Amino acid sequence: MSNVKGKVVVITGASSGIGEATARLLAEHGAHVVIGARRVDRLEALASSIRSEGGSVEYHALDVTQLEEMQTIVELVLSRYGRLDVIVNNAGVMPLSPLEARKVDEWNRMIDVNIRGVLHGIAVGLPVMKEQGSGQFINIASIGAYAVTPTASVYCATKYAVRAISEGLRQEVGADIRVTLVSPGVTESELAESISDDEARELMKDYRRISIPATAIAQSILYAINQPAEVDVNEIVVRPTASMA
Repeated sequence: MSNVKGKVVVITGASSGIGEATARLLAEHGAHVVIGARRVDRLEALASSIRSEGGSVEYHALDVTQLEEMQTIVELVLSRYGRLDVIVNNAGVMPLSPLEARKVDEWNRMIDVNIRGVLHGIAVGLPVMKEQGSGQFINIASIGAYAVTPTASVYCATKYAVRAISEGLRQEVGADIRVTLVSPGVTESELAESISDDEARELMKDYRRISIPATAIAQSILYAINQPAEVDVNEIVVRPTASMA
């Protein structure tokens, strides 16, 4: 993986699931990974594990809804490595519920993390990448960015937004910066644990019986980063083979 080795990669939402699997895989292939999430104890344990395997990793507390915290982690990257090659905007939440349940606080949380968090990553990373003349944004969406399902209206809306933002960014940045949208189908993660609505929780239990491992998504991210600089993999959809949706 010659195009991955030595690259400096920021990964948000790295304390579990896709973010954790991606950090492990990229470090294994020689990337310098900088991991951020709110659960610092999880980050510390992950960093220790990566270092024990010979990987390069730094970690910092990160709430992606706070622009200044995203700025802080990028400043850490620049002070440590002098460049920023990739931002994986992975942090996300999925508290599903029917609209009639009127869980407005949960709607707002999804908007803040799933949309605003991605925008904050772009806002902080783009000037750095433009100045250095290269870089890549990898935004994690969902198959919910392509079709809406009951109880997932707001969640899908946030992922449609990530898809739209990613395409707009791709068209705006020109030839030097790559933009990749990765849309996982049902994947093993802690996302479903945030569902407070009983009906949505039961539906998700059945839906998740065919989950694929988070490592499958990490492999897709690795693939996108590893392409030659002139190759921009724009969209990757990864579903369980048994999935009908």
